[in-house]
Amino acid sequence: MTEMTPEQFRETATRIEAEVGKFIVGQREVVRHTLVALIAGGHVLLEGVPGLGKTMLVRTLARVLDLRFARIQFTPDLMPADIVGTDILEEAEDGRREFRFQPGPVFTHLLLADEINRATPKTQSALLEAMQERTVTVANRSYPLEPPFLVLATQNPIEMEGTYPLPEAQLDRFLFKVNVIFPSSQELVEILGRTTGDVEPEMGMAADGPTVLAMGALARQVPVASTVAEYASRLVIATHPESDDAPELVRRYVRYGASPRAAQALILGGKVTALLAGRYNVALEDLRRVAPAALRHRILLNFEGQAEGVSADAVVAEVVKTVEEP
Repeated sequence: MTEMTPEQFRETATRIEAEVGKFIVGQREVVRHTLVALIAGGHVLLEGVPGLGKTMLVRTLARVLDLRFARIQFTPDLMPADIVGTDILEEAEDGRREFRFQPGPVFTHLLLADEINRATPKTQSALLEAMQERTVTVANRSYPLEPPFLVLATQNPIEMEGTYPLPEAQLDRFLFKVNVIFPSSQELVEILGRTTGDVEPEMGMAADGPTVLAMGALARQVPVASTVAEYASRLVIATHPESDDAPELVRRYVRYGASPRAAQALILGGKVTALLAGRYNVALEDLRRVAPAALRHRILLNFEGQAEGVSADAVVAEVVKTVEEP
């Protein structure tokens, strides 16, 4: 793995975003958070109604970064072996029969788990080991996944019939949850111009796997001041209703707050965000920028909060607003 300077980091990231922008109209925050997670080595849950370009974003990233890409359409009849692979019995040249491992689609660089909440919890859990340990275990044998490995899962927030909500343990494995919003009128006109004509934009390769790994290695070297780490800790603790620092909104509507992985997501996301801004130190503002994506899926609302229609984003905004800087 070649070493990278902060200047090279920013130039490479700018090229990646520019190439992705040739195909993805608008959605700059979505592209930025997805890139931050990829560099940080984390997974992303994309939530939005159909037709907003979630699948296109993942395909485009794979092409721009020259990474292997696989797509799994999650359905109620999908089995764990359809994801991780299975041992198959085949006959060797000498006539003997032996088992050989047939890898599943999880053995890739960018894995699109489309409509992940349509599969049963048993199948959803097949991704847990791959997401956390970067390995797959089949028949008591472990197989490593080649880095970089990123799961980008999508789910539809509207159509809930026939779906299985993701368990909290799996939600916690996603570094970020990113909301894909509907485009503006001007952006929709641009989308129509790009997708209904006979000319397709030319896309170039902006980086490759080793470059992404080098960017991640540099990001982890970015120093974090004790005050910044303390601020990340305060943000996470303030999401817990039993905490003395929790705002009234949290105490009233939250059942359980964010896990320690949320603090890790804040710091890692902050490091990458600082480098993207041309700085080699993490500022408090870097944590505030990634706070919604890092916290929204890790906050569990109680029954009153759900009945009142309180959103996790509103809780995060209140936490960021009320937590004092160190």
